[in-house]
Amino acid sequence: MTIILGLESSCDETAAALVTADGQILAHRLATQEDAHRPYGGVVPEIAARAHVEALAPLVEAALTDAKMTLADVDVIAATAGPGLIGGVMVGLVTGKALAHAAGKPLVAVNHLEGHALSPRLADQNLQFPYLLLLVSGGHCQLLRVEGVGQYRRLATTIDDAAGEAFDKTAKLLGLGFPGGPAVEKAAAKGNPRAVPLPRPLVGTDEPHFSFAGLKSAVMRAAQSGQYTVEDIAASFQQAVIDCLLDRTRRALAASEGVTALVVAGGVAANQSVRGALTTLAQDHGLPFVAPPLWLCTDNAAMIAWAGAERYAAGMTDDLTIPARPRWPLDPTAEKARGAGVKA
Repeated sequence: MTIILGLESSCDETAAALVTADGQILAHRLATQEDAHRPYGGVVPEIAARAHVEALAPLVEAALTDAKMTLADVDVIAATAGPGLIGGVMVGLVTGKALAHAAGKPLVAVNHLEGHALSPRLADQNLQFPYLLLLVSGGHCQLLRVEGVGQYRRLATTIDDAAGEAFDKTAKLLGLGFPGGPAVEKAAAKGNPRAVPLPRPLVGTDEPHFSFAGLKSAVMRAAQSGQYTVEDIAASFQQAVIDCLLDRTRRALAASEGVTALVVAGGVAANQSVRGALTTLAQDHGLPFVAPPLWLCTDNAAMIAWAGAERYAAGMTDDLTIPARPRWPLDPTAEKARGAGVKA
């Protein structure tokens, strides 16, 4: 059985995992940087890169120890090669290259977004291509038709902020702390989702894409008005995001004949209210709803190892000259979205 060592360091989580080609997670180790970034209310790239340098090698050793293996037992090295904070991406990719070279193992350079896109297949071995994926994270908000390994057709993206980015900025505006997504979700559970009149950008329009910058600005004005509680603003914001996600996903489903499932992945997919709304949407369209367990939604190395396994099985490996990339679209042929620039 092929064993893949996965390395993840694209943002503020450092992780190493060992996964088999049939989806067994033999070991997973993760180091968070939340305490280091909390005083700044967001991720500081230089701090993140230095923390990856310190944490990654011990995590690899710990994962191998947990699995009672050595590097010689590993068949493939998979490392995130982008997109992400370039300093962190370089730490993981250079480590992966060094291990592959030293041990004489093949290297698979993994697109972090592909890690998220394929992670539902690690969680549900029965999930078949093609499926409609809502990828919602701190840096990305996209709808993709996943047709196979390395085969993605982008149907929509954000023209400004990503959904997770909007959660983080809302948390900062409301003084809820870092990381923002869980903080907003916790506060929203105590609030009234209809208390604050907030916009639903692009809902009901022919525009296929997402937009959250205007919603973030409306949250700021609501907070400055002093008319609403923090909990009510958080709940109203979360409901507005859900309404936007549902409307855009519903539109994409109408243009996606033959998909086997509605799938969600990325850090925002850990939000229980988002999951509940998408479950209902899938049921309304007669489709199964597939979401990885919560820990597989946030950044982790198991999804990178699994994407490496899928790519390796398809004959996709990389040489040691492959570069780290701060931007790396899953669908490079997709037309640029209005206002998105290179971010799309």
